[in-house]
Amino acid sequence: MGSPVHRASMGDTWSRQVHPDIESERHMQSFNVEELTNILDGGAQNTALRRKVESIIHSDPELSLKDNYFMTQNERYEAAIKKKFHIQMLAQRLGWSEDSRELHYAIRSLSGDLGLALQFVFQKALRSLGSEEQIAKWDPLCNKLQILATYAQTELGHGTYLQGLETEATYDAATQEFVVHSPTLTATKWWPGDLGRSATHALVQAQLICSGAHQGMHAFIVPIRSLEDHSPLPGITVGDIGPKMDFDHSDNGFLQLDHVRVPRENMLSRFAQLHALSAGMKALVSDFCIQGAELCRRACGGHGYSKLSGLPSLVTRVTASCTYEGENTVLYLQTARFLVKSYLKAQESTSQTSLPQSVAYLTAPDLAKCPAQNAADFLHPELYTTAWAHVAARLIKDSVHHLQTLMQSGADRYEAWNQTTVIHLQAAKAHLYYVTVKIFTEALEKLENQPAIQQVLKRLCDLYALHGIMTNTGDFLHDGFLSGAQIDMVRKAYLDLLLLIRKDAILLTDAFDFTDQCLNSALGCYDGNVYERLFQWAQKSPTNTQGNPAYEKYIRPLLQGWRSRL
Repeated sequence: MGSPVHRASMGDTWSRQVHPDIESERHMQSFNVEELTNILDGGAQNTALRRKVESIIHSDPELSLKDNYFMTQNERYEAAIKKKFHIQMLAQRLGWSEDSRELHYAIRSLSGDLGLALQFVFQKALRSLGSEEQIAKWDPLCNKLQILATYAQTELGHGTYLQGLETEATYDAATQEFVVHSPTLTATKWWPGDLGRSATHALVQAQLICSGAHQGMHAFIVPIRSLEDHSPLPGITVGDIGPKMDFDHSDNGFLQLDHVRVPRENMLSRFAQLHALSAGMKALVSDFCIQGAELCRRACGGHGYSKLSGLPSLVTRVTASCTYEGENTVLYLQTARFLVKSYLKAQESTSQTSLPQSVAYLTAPDLAKCPAQNAADFLHPELYTTAWAHVAARLIKDSVHHLQTLMQSGADRYEAWNQTTVIHLQAAKAHLYYVTVKIFTEALEKLENQPAIQQVLKRLCDLYALHGIMTNTGDFLHDGFLSGAQIDMVRKAYLDLLLLIRKDAILLTDAFDFTDQCLNSALGCYDGNVYERLFQWAQKSPTNTQGNPAYEKYIRPLLQGWRSRL
C-alpha cells in the first residue's frame, strides 16, 4: 500500500477518502507503524530524509511513471534515459553525491525505472577487480558520466558457466596490447543492459591467452562507441537483442568483437573472491520473491493480470532476478561446495578447527529428537532454529557421504559432483533457510525495548520458520527428529499465527512506506479505491483516444460483406 503522505491526486474526487474497509483495518493499531518504518529505514532521521527526497521526485512531472504501462519499448527506453538525465541534473543542483542516501532514495522512489543502471555494476566490478590506479582513472569518469559503461559477461552460448566463455583476449607482447576477439557466433556477448544503444565502454570478461597458453578469465575495459558521435568503433558489432518479458526500458544488447585492440592497462589486475553465503542468499531470496509476487498476483484474481495492477511487471522483474548475476541453481551449488569443505573441516580431529559463524552448527552438539510437547513449544525461536540446524547438518552429511562413496567407487571428483548435485542442492537450501531463521531471531533480540513491534515481527519470524518446516516435512521426519504428531503441532501453531498476523497485515504493509507514485499500481494504493482507479487509468489508454486502425481495413469489410452477396 502507498504512504499516507503521498495519496492519489486530489483532483480525483473519489480518492479524497480512504475506502472504509481499509480505514477499519487501520483503526485499531497493535503497534506503532511509524516506529516500524523508522526501524526499516535505519532511523527516524533517514525516514524524514527519504520522504523529503520522494516529495522532490514526485513533484517533478518529468519523473512521473504514470504513462509507463501505455508505452512502446522505444518509448520506455527513451523515458528511462530521460529520467536518468533529470535525476543527474537534480543531484548536481542539490549536491547529492553518487553514493549518497539522497540519490539512493531518489532511485527507490522511481522503482529503479532508470536508464544506465549497469554503470553501477561496472563500477562495483571495477572496485573489486581493478588496481588503485585503474580505479582512480575510470571511477571519476563514470561518476561524471563522461563515459557510459556496462558489464559484459554472459554470451549467446554460455551464461553462468564462467569457464565456458569463449571470448578471447590474446596478449601481443610487441605492442603491449590485448587483442579481444569473438571467435564464434556463440561467443557473442548477449544480454548486458545498456549495451544495445547506450554504453560507450564495456567491462568484457574474456579468456586470457599469453604465449599460446590459456590463463583463465580476466576482465578488460573495452571502448565500444565513439565519444564524439556514439557510432560503433572499428571491429565492434553491437545492437539490441529485442523484446523481453519485462525491462523494456533497458536496452539489453549483443556485442561481437573482431580483433579489437586495447592497451595493457585496460586489463583489471586485482583478483577478487565473487562469497559462498552471499551467492546462496541471492538465490534463496530471489526464489522467495518470485513465489511471493506470483502468489499476490493470483490473489488479486483477474485484476492481477492487468498491467495496471503493477503485479505483472513485478512478477517478470523478479523472475529475471533468478537468472541474472548467476542462475540460482548454480549459485546454490556454489554454497554447497562451501558446505562440503566446511563439513570435512569439521570432521578433522584437531580441536583447534574453527568454522565460519554461518556453519558453526556443524560442530555443535545435536539433538536426536525434537523435545516439543505441544503447539506452543514450536513458537520458541531456540527450538525451531535448532530444528533447522539439525536438518541442515544431516543433509550436508548425507551429500558428502554420497559424494565420497562415488569417488571411492572410481568416479573422478567432477563426475561424482555432477551425479550428486540434486542432493547438494537440497542441503544448500536447508542451510540457507537455517541461516535466515537464525538472522531473523537475532534481529528480534535487538527490539526488546519496543515490545509491541518485537511481538508482531516475532510472529512473522515464527511463521517463516514453521512454513519452511511444513513445506519440507519429509526432511524433518526422515530420521525421526520430528514425529507425525509433532508435525500436527507445527500445523496448528502455523494456522493460529495466520489469524493473528491477518489483523496486522495492512499495518505491516503501511510500514514499508512505499508511495503510490513509486508502486504505480491501481491496486496497491493507500486509499484502497481500487475499482475507481482501475476504471480511471483504463481511460488513459491510447486505444481509447485514438481511432481503430483495424476498423476500415478489416472490421468494416467483415461487417458489411453480407451486403455484396444480396
